[in-house]
Amino acid sequence: MDQSSKIKMQKKLTKLEYEVTQKGATEPPFSHKGFDKDSNFFVCVCCSSLLFKATEKFESGSGWPSFSSPYSSTALSEHSDISFGMVRTEVKCNCCGAHLGHVFEDGPKPTGLRYCINGVAIKGKK
Repeated sequence: MDQSSKIKMQKKLTKLEYEVTQKGATEPPFSHKGFDKDSNFFVCVCCSSLLFKATEKFESGSGWPSFSSPYSSTALSEHSDISFGMVRTEVKCNCCGAHLGHVFEDGPKPTGLRYCINGVAIKGKK
């Protein structure tokens, strides 16, 4: 990201949104205030790309919003993450590259996946 784009993004996002989406930070568990219950979709806080359907959201007990599948097969990109002595799969917005969270293989059927997403990286949309 060039300096001009970086400055624009810093102005658009809160400090925590910027740290999470641009620097790969993680918000504390159970810290996100939640979403409007009328949301039908969840979009990237940086570029507004569609990421998840509200019907795929579930309560995992992890402290972060969880989804069983992305909006489409091209909504997210996956990357190996070996930070903190763990091997995980990081998920990013495929449109702008914003860090969203991680995907784990302990989710509900039929996918068996749990997309564990930082609440500040997404916003609800009707």
